[in-house]
Amino acid sequence: MTDLDMDLCRASARDQLAAMRRGTLSAVELLRETRSRYDEVNPRINAVVTTDFAAAELAAANSDRRRAAGQAPRPLEGLPVAVKDLEETAGMRTTFGSALHADFVPSQDSLVVERLRAAGAVIYGKTNTPEFGTGSHTFNRVFGTTTNPYAPAHSAGGSSGGAAAALAAGLASVADGSDMGGSLRNPASFCNVVGLRPSAGRVPNWPTRDAWDTLATNGPMARTVGDAALLLSVLSPGTERTPISFPAPTSAEIAPLDAPLRVGWSRTLDGLDIAPAVTQVLEDAGLPTLQVLGHHVTDTEPELAAADRVFRVMRGIGFAHNYAHLLDSHREELGAELIANTEAGMQLGLDDYLEARDQRTRIYGRMAALFERIDVLAAPVVTVLPFPAEQRWPSEINGVPQQDYLEWMRASWRITVTGFTAISVPCGFSPEGLPVGIQLIAPPRHEARLLALAAQFERARPAWRETPRILTSPTPTLSPLEETEALR
Repeated sequence: MTDLDMDLCRASARDQLAAMRRGTLSAVELLRETRSRYDEVNPRINAVVTTDFAAAELAAANSDRRRAAGQAPRPLEGLPVAVKDLEETAGMRTTFGSALHADFVPSQDSLVVERLRAAGAVIYGKTNTPEFGTGSHTFNRVFGTTTNPYAPAHSAGGSSGGAAAALAAGLASVADGSDMGGSLRNPASFCNVVGLRPSAGRVPNWPTRDAWDTLATNGPMARTVGDAALLLSVLSPGTERTPISFPAPTSAEIAPLDAPLRVGWSRTLDGLDIAPAVTQVLEDAGLPTLQVLGHHVTDTEPELAAADRVFRVMRGIGFAHNYAHLLDSHREELGAELIANTEAGMQLGLDDYLEARDQRTRIYGRMAALFERIDVLAAPVVTVLPFPAEQRWPSEINGVPQQDYLEWMRASWRITVTGFTAISVPCGFSPEGLPVGIQLIAPPRHEARLLALAAQFERARPAWRETPRILTSPTPTLSPLEETEALR
């Protein structure tokens, strides 16, 4: 029995493409099945928040005509996709998760969307995101909260929470995301999918206010590592529209490792509070898998505590630059987290920025020295399991209060500061069935090494195949948040 036989919508994108090449599946049929899954499941998880199935049906029919005419299929030919609602889509509402843009319809595509279309993707909708991508729990005033297909009363993470939930539930074949503080990796871990944060410049971003930004990046999400590599190859070609883009695209194929790797095993990423349930999954499933695969695993804790101040300063100044002008005129329409971050950024000055920049350079130097002894660092992606969806963010970990909604995300954003590339790969589940990912980290420009190890790990431990609870439990009469309240 193939994955297509078991669940067409949750099969890998590569298997879906192979079936279309064989002629046993059409793009129109795949879109029809995806729409049926959307009708069945999306009301319970709220992953896809805007749709245009009429336009998607035309695109799917065009893909089938291209195949029938003998034209070479494009890399994503006929795959149904929903785009993160931070990306402009010409003719389709793009809200950025903000009430200020609730009815905005762009006249142009962002570069990510432009490349998805050119690669033959069938774009049918938009995935939910927090306001302006703020935070790692997906809720906003426009569309409400996205919940987790594996635990529909819990968070799907964020800010690419809609994308991760859509992938897990079979509402998209692949998905784009973006990552500053972990917005690709956190939701991937929460929803048992793959999220890759590429090196800065690997996936060009346009349009943007800061063409030199190295904290935030777009990147691929998928159910499998192979599918993430396929999407990365589509998104990664260089462009003259951004000054830091790499000239050549990555390969869609993953070359196997030719020798065991030196893997550093970090339990806390320099002293972070990690929930015992997360550590247990990584120790019971992640560590032995790497060892059985023959890699040389050694306990390794990088020096990353100084990254906390660096991230808060550089992110805060960026928020002040982008959103300070909204505080006087639109404060009532902005979320509390956005306001707090913007106001904190407004208190920072040139000396704060320059010291953060210098400290970031020192952090990078220490990481580079560490990677003279190891090839990949393995670590937690997140500090907690997926939490109840009605919470705005975890207020404590292991009894330690978290000062704000950013604090609990440090396992991801400490790596952001280093500039290293990182991937979240499904690792296992807590006793309650909540997903946990493992974070694999490599130096900049070493996505090939990372993908090779991640693919090997996935083959040995294919946790992504676990069916989400949303697809096995009957449809409730209550919403996910009402279900949570009813259980109290």
